[in-house]
Amino acid sequence: MVADKTIGSRIFVIANYIFLTLITLTCLLPICHVLAISLSSKAAVATGNIKFWPVDFTFASYQLVLSKSQFLTSMGITVKRVVLGVLINMLIVVLTAYPLSKEVRSFRPRSIFAWFFVFTIFFSGGLIPGYIIIYYVGIIDTIWALVLPGAVQVFSVVLLLNFFRGIPRELEESAFMDGAGHFSILFKIFLPASLPAIATLTLFSIVTHWNSWFDGLIYMNTPENYPLQSYMQTIIVKMDQQFMRGASKDLIKSLNEQTLKSAQVFLGALPILVVYPFLQKYFVKGIVLGSVKG
Repeated sequence: MVADKTIGSRIFVIANYIFLTLITLTCLLPICHVLAISLSSKAAVATGNIKFWPVDFTFASYQLVLSKSQFLTSMGITVKRVVLGVLINMLIVVLTAYPLSKEVRSFRPRSIFAWFFVFTIFFSGGLIPGYIIIYYVGIIDTIWALVLPGAVQVFSVVLLLNFFRGIPRELEESAFMDGAGHFSILFKIFLPASLPAIATLTLFSIVTHWNSWFDGLIYMNTPENYPLQSYMQTIIVKMDQQFMRGASKDLIKSLNEQTLKSAQVFLGALPILVVYPFLQKYFVKGIVLGSVKG
């Protein structure tokens, strides 16, 4: 406690606050800039004077973007992909990490499976063999083509199995003595004690599925089946006049390509910005504090 009151420790704390504040600003300011452009008028954007606050405030860009059925359809496909993908990812990650967290004497093939999974981190079959597999399995142009190829997230498996290893073995041994099986131990002891890790990996999975766009372009044959990020990529890279078709003349006069792109980028990032605070609370919680009594 004395060390906390020294001049050096105070300087260190202040320097940390300054550094973290700068890091926070580098993350927030680009988002604020994009939001400001999306809420500004066409003339204001053309001047190039918009920084972090809208000029000639208007919701015209969002009005046009949200009026497009394709945007809403793509949003629905992405939500469906995230729900299915995260459930499958986390189920496989948990069921894979649990046996791999055991000692070799408890699970003899552990080393073989562990090296097999590690091998897949560094090497893959490539894009063309992957496409051929998806094609002959018969899931091209379906939601399963976006979910199943990345069902096993090896990096998450490695993180979770190391987390499981940190859980005191006394908890598992006492459960075995009381007649519990592996599934009971996994779902009643390991998972409740691993909520911070599960929340973190769930967030990783959500972000991965939400931001993925390349697989949508590869595996979807029709634009109507594009997830949101794939649809946005085609619009942002090349926006044509067809996108503004159906809009009123007054609405078109207040819009340009940059405001529409900014509105779509912000709408695409908004769900992740909303979900993150709800999962962040698990990051700082104690893991197994007080779970083993003397």
